[in-house]
Amino acid sequence: MAEMTVELVAVERRLWSGTATLVSAQTTEGEIGIMYGHEPVLGQLVDAGVVAITTTDGERVVAAVHGGFLSVTGTSVTVLAESADFASDIDVDAAKAVLADTTAEDEAIAIAKGQLRAVERA
Repeated sequence: MAEMTVELVAVERRLWSGTATLVSAQTTEGEIGIMYGHEPVLGQLVDAGVVAITTTDGERVVAAVHGGFLSVTGTSVTVLAESADFASDIDVDAAKAVLADTTAEDEAIAIAKGQLRAVERA
């Protein structure tokens, strides 16, 4: 099975690095699925988006991402997000509280929406 090198990086830290068979991400042009040998592409990630990685071990890594870029070559994928959280680390109640808060800022609401989407996809 063909595998590619994948890095998921946020401004503050590297979240995940390894080999994968599939990466899917939400870009401003729509959702994209990437496998080994994909044509090179540079995409802008949506705010409140989700990135899902299927590792070569069959594990599924899901993260909520907020903004950033996706860079693809035939053998690698790099996700550079403004912020990112693993679905398994997300506090669902806190995200729902942000959505219920009528005084919450737009960026906080977008991040909370992305976090809940990531949890649903995990």
